[in-house]
Amino acid sequence: MSKYYLFQDTKKCIGCNTCTVQCKSNKNLPVGPKISQIVTVGPKMVGNLPRAAYIFMPCFHCEDPWCVAACPTGAMQKRAKDGIVFIDANLCVGCKACITACPWGAPQWNPESGKAVKCDYCMERVDQGLKPACVTVCTTHCLQFGEHVDRMVEIKRQRHAESVAAFD
Repeated sequence: MSKYYLFQDTKKCIGCNTCTVQCKSNKNLPVGPKISQIVTVGPKMVGNLPRAAYIFMPCFHCEDPWCVAACPTGAMQKRAKDGIVFIDANLCVGCKACITACPWGAPQWNPESGKAVKCDYCMERVDQGLKPACVTVCTTHCLQFGEHVDRMVEIKRQRHAESVAAFD
């Protein structure tokens, strides 16, 4: 598992897709592939009001990623130092084995390059001590990124406590 954690507070997300647009812009992706995306759940009626939820879906950087195991050229890799799963574009031959292997649909097809692309937490930014591009533009600050799972769990607890305290 990656030592990094990307957390979405679904109660704060408004489905604006700013994160998805920034991701595509940062990675210079054409129309088509969305290596991080917002999935809309609903709308459904809750107390006679329509409600929808928005789920942020990047790569989960699995502990034992099937995409890495499926790649015949070694282009799909997992960094030993932090567990980030990424694609070495120089080694990718466009066979789509990683796309087929991933149960979450994280690797996507880039028709312009003829190669697979995926979320790599903007590892070039992370290596410079910066947050992934999607996190930096989140208008409601529902996306949080950090090195320590304990820190992210504390953020989750704090947000829950604030939401409960709001009803007192």
